[in-house]
Amino acid sequence: MANLEGVYWDLDGTIANTELEAHLPAFNHAFNDFGLDWNWNTDKYIQLLRINGGKNRIAYYSESKNYSLSDDLIIKIHEKKQFHYLELIKKNCVNLKTGVFRLINELHRKKIRQFIITSSSRVQVDLLVEYLFNGFNPFEFIISSEDVELKKPNPLPYLKGIQLSGINKNNSIVFEDSNPGLKSSLAANLPTIFVPSNIPIILEEDIKLDCILDSLGDENNVANVIKGPKLKKSYVDCSFLSDYLVSFNNAKN
Repeated sequence: MANLEGVYWDLDGTIANTELEAHLPAFNHAFNDFGLDWNWNTDKYIQLLRINGGKNRIAYYSESKNYSLSDDLIIKIHEKKQFHYLELIKKNCVNLKTGVFRLINELHRKKIRQFIITSSSRVQVDLLVEYLFNGFNPFEFIISSEDVELKKPNPLPYLKGIQLSGINKNNSIVFEDSNPGLKSSLAANLPTIFVPSNIPIILEEDIKLDCILDSLGDENNVANVIKGPKLKKSYVDCSFLSDYLVSFNNAKN
């Protein structure tokens, strides 16, 4: 039987809902700073999330508007966006998703190693973890956008995480919330649990999942298993993760 040894967490939309709460207003503040007559609404931003990475998103949008931006200017806009994002985090505009702190604490107590694999920048991740966890950092390491040449949906971020942790894939679990993230972890052949964020997505046809939850749940908010093992409690705990890992590995064999 494969024992759970490591959990790889995505950040944005998985640990905390950040896209609409901080990233989107930060982009619009940055556009305003540079005198750009751009204002992404929620629907537009959700569409643009199909483009992974903030600088790529800016470049894609400028091309779609037939507006020429130099690479240097895109970098400067993105740096200003990061500034506004960090200011929004400092104002406590972002909170942990339901059940996240509870489960991370349980994993930490049981000495199950935890990591963050994200397309966000290191400075964003460090500040968000600091504010959300109030000085408590349960994560052994972070793979950020600066740490890999290719971002999600490429499997490289997770493959690097596996290499650094030294944990067998059969003893690992990933939490993800987006098509690019799911493609990345599944291409790395990692057992993956899909927990949606507050942004509606349609799963792409080539994404085959064996565990889908509506949330991690807690004592006041019941989690629902859409696909996967049955819950023994009203929320996801280490026992559920172990059951999922056993079923995943049995299905492989």
